[in-house]
Amino acid sequence: MLIAAFIFPLWSIELAAPQYPEGLGFYIHIDKLSGFNENDLNTINGLNHYIGMQKIEPGSIAELEYMPVIVGTVMILGLIAFFIRKKAVRIIWLVLLAVVLAAGVADFYIWGYNYGHNLDPKAAIKVPGMTYQPPLIGSKKLLNIEALSLPHAGGIAPLLSLLLAGYSIFLMGKKEGTDEKVA
Repeated sequence: MLIAAFIFPLWSIELAAPQYPEGLGFYIHIDKLSGFNENDLNTINGLNHYIGMQKIEPGSIAELEYMPVIVGTVMILGLIAFFIRKKAVRIIWLVLLAVVLAAGVADFYIWGYNYGHNLDPKAAIKVPGMTYQPPLIGSKKLLNIEALSLPHAGGIAPLLSLLLAGYSIFLMGKKEGTDEKVA
């Protein structure tokens, strides 16, 4: 299931505002960012400039370079754990996957925090006390823009992998308990 992280976007951030009735947004893939439409990232960067946010430049986001390696490594280790068929090995892999998922979500939160809080003091539009951090999950009103941030198929699949791995470990435990009763 982790291969879905390489095929589908991990996350999406959608922006709705009266001046953009067609909406704006971008997808976060494991190795790139892409706008919902061709010019969405440029338009978002233009809007962000006025409020002092940093430009979103995919080439400057190191995670887009190393996340494919991390997820690929976890996939290979998951296959090894599957073929070894030892409960302890699967538990170790499950913990590793959980740590990688938690680190990814934490890193995404920090990325959004930095973009929304570290504003240029020379920005054209300043609203005292206002920050522009998009929500991690869900929606949030940022001035006249409604931001919606949700996991996409590539981000949901690793969570499903975690649940399925946990269930397989549970089933292994039930089988072990059954074998002991028979003996």
